[in-house]
Amino acid sequence: MKKLHGARALQVRRRDGEDLVLSTASRAAEEAEVTSATTKLFVAMMQKDDRVRTLATEVLPTVFPWVRFLPKPDVQAFVVELMDVLEAAESLGNPAPVAHVIAMWKNTAGVYADPEVLAVLKKRGDDLGEVAAPDSTTA
Repeated sequence: MKKLHGARALQVRRRDGEDLVLSTASRAAEEAEVTSATTKLFVAMMQKDDRVRTLATEVLPTVFPWVRFLPKPDVQAFVVELMDVLEAAESLGNPAPVAHVIAMWKNTAGVYADPEVLAVLKKRGDDLGEVAAPDSTTA
């Protein structure tokens, strides 16, 4: 076991699965409330004022340094999608869709960061059809 966040949570390592984080119910509720309030405030500011959207786009590389590899229209698209998904995910109380959007845009930035991969993906070619799933016995 490992203490997390100043002994307010414990990380339990498991041999047969993903590690667990143990916390009190009140602490988890407080964290969910703070996340929800922050998300609602941020989304409301973005919807109310174009300057906030511009500022968010400008500070995005500070939060996500990999956005520097995205073309400017894609950075703006990332901001719009992130805001939409933040609002929707907050209404569900499930942050997983937000993490997914961030991961997908990070992967896109990774493609733009590698000229060889970008050239291959931009190359027009024939569709070679369905690709078989990798065989786990040959790996």
